[in-house]
Amino acid sequence: MTLVAVTGTPGVGKTALTSELSARGRFVIDLNGYIRERGLLGERDEERDTYNVDIDGLNQALDEYRTSDGVAIMDGHLSHCVDCDLAIVLRCAPPELARRLEARGYGESKVAENVQAEIIDVILCEAVETGIPVYEIDCTGMSVGGAADAAEEILAGNTDKYLPGAVSWLGDLEEWF
Repeated sequence: MTLVAVTGTPGVGKTALTSELSARGRFVIDLNGYIRERGLLGERDEERDTYNVDIDGLNQALDEYRTSDGVAIMDGHLSHCVDCDLAIVLRCAPPELARRLEARGYGESKVAENVQAEIIDVILCEAVETGIPVYEIDCTGMSVGGAADAAEEILAGNTDKYLPGAVSWLGDLEEWF
């Protein structure tokens, strides 16, 4: 089975996109739920307000999909950290991302941390460093259906307009740093 990571900074639209892909008949793994169900959630990092995850254990658990035919799409901001065949990194303009995170109830420092990560391409760089094919979709102002259409294009091999580096938020540096 081809494992596809749909990843990006929290709030960029991963779950909305994968829900739409699931509605279109694609097989989707909610990685957060998968991690919890298999007991791979580690200790809570109080300072960062996150949990550690056993990535090696996660990779082993995902072997159940590697021996099957078809495509499995993994939804989660850690999905690019596991052994997968390609990654789709969703992107979102900093002002819109901040609005989304504030609407979720994120505190000021958590919003700033995630927006800063988006500006400096943290997830994109991590994904590229894996050596697998990586593509990016700017979801700013795009409908969920439009983002799903873009993901379907990538899955069909039409990738030229989704190559990494086309999206840049460097103009927003001064506002957030």
